[in-house]
Amino acid sequence: MGSLFLKIVSGEIPSYKVAEDENFLAFLDINPNAKGHTLCIPKKETDKLFDLSEQEYLDLMRFSRKVAKAIENVVACKRIGLSVIGLEVPHVHVHLIPLNDMQDAQFIQKTKLEPAEFEQLAAQLNQAYKQLD
Repeated sequence: MGSLFLKIVSGEIPSYKVAEDENFLAFLDINPNAKGHTLCIPKKETDKLFDLSEQEYLDLMRFSRKVAKAIENVVACKRIGLSVIGLEVPHVHVHLIPLNDMQDAQFIQKTKLEPAEFEQLAAQLNQAYKQLD
């Protein structure tokens, strides 16, 4: 059947794509802690972060770093937080969260965005990501 994220990878479920390459996909979290909260996932379904091969792990972190740099170039924040929890969806995912205070990292306080805001932000982040090449 595949996880929710595998359905996003295949296009069965729409997403606000930020970046994509052969092995990874980054898209905006639709229930974000802060504007710009992005998920980075491997396209290959793997449940737990440390079940990835060492190379897959390193490649995911490299991809996530580049996406974080794009977020920093678009979203005003003090820093980008990184969290890997993995309990919500059984598919490895890295949360990249623009942080201005500790509450932004706690998964309690959420930000609401309209679909048009998500679309515009995803386009801006995608452009910033491409400029990093």
